[in-house]
Amino acid sequence: AGFYSVWLANLFGMDAMTLAAVAGGQTSRIEIGTAVVPTHSRHPLTMAQQALTTQAACGGRFTLGLGPSHKIVIENMLGLSYARPARHVEEYLRVVTDLTRKGKTSFEGELYRVNGSLKISCGSPPPVLIGALGPRMRRIAGAIADGTITWMTGRRTLAEQVIPGVRAAAREAGRPEPRIVAGIPVVLTNDPIGAREAANKTFSIYGTLPSYRAMLDAEGLAGPGDLAIAGDAAEIERAIRSYMDAGASDFHAAAFAHGADQKGSVLRTYELLGELARA
Repeated sequence: AGFYSVWLANLFGMDAMTLAAVAGGQTSRIEIGTAVVPTHSRHPLTMAQQALTTQAACGGRFTLGLGPSHKIVIENMLGLSYARPARHVEEYLRVVTDLTRKGKTSFEGELYRVNGSLKISCGSPPPVLIGALGPRMRRIAGAIADGTITWMTGRRTLAEQVIPGVRAAAREAGRPEPRIVAGIPVVLTNDPIGAREAANKTFSIYGTLPSYRAMLDAEGLAGPGDLAIAGDAAEIERAIRSYMDAGASDFHAAAFAHGADQKGSVLRTYELLGELARA
């Protein structure tokens, strides 16, 4: 209790937007967002249709987080092309936002040619955020999307690169102040060194994926565990506040397990985070 938002990953388990729609029917206040849904595996018209439907199911509390995923997933697993990911995202977003904001699109780009309309009553359109780590993606996040939701990106990189780039693009495009959601692994523990070692194992894949590896390198970190927030209540509160001071509008705490009582460590972390959210 106490949380203002919850963010659902869309990896290789349940579909995040379906879960969001179900959760929306069981809640009345909390924002429910995706962090993030891969773009390549769904046509943009289908994505917009599902996003609007989910927004209706959530009573206007849904936020669509999108991202291009990674070459290893799109090409090696799905058998699709990962060429020109930034161009793909830009065109994809133009179609999705046309449909969610205006209900129709007539778009002709280099990768997509889409003419269609949707009639879904959901009140207001769902905000759309993208994972914007590289310079061009930051411009897209500010100029077309409603901001960015990041992962494995440290305070300095956010403050010096990501946030200025997204905000500048929004200003140039005459868009509202963009939302900046910072996602970081967090655990409440009296063993921060061991917890960071555990985070390096749990999140090891992110140290090998080029986009996240670039963010870790920009922060001067060896691995994901070096970015994790691990410690007592005071340390966790201090670290979260430092992200807000860096310019983030929201903090997405991804609790992870550490210690003999794995489930208990996650529950204790979320209990603390709920208290901090209410403070």
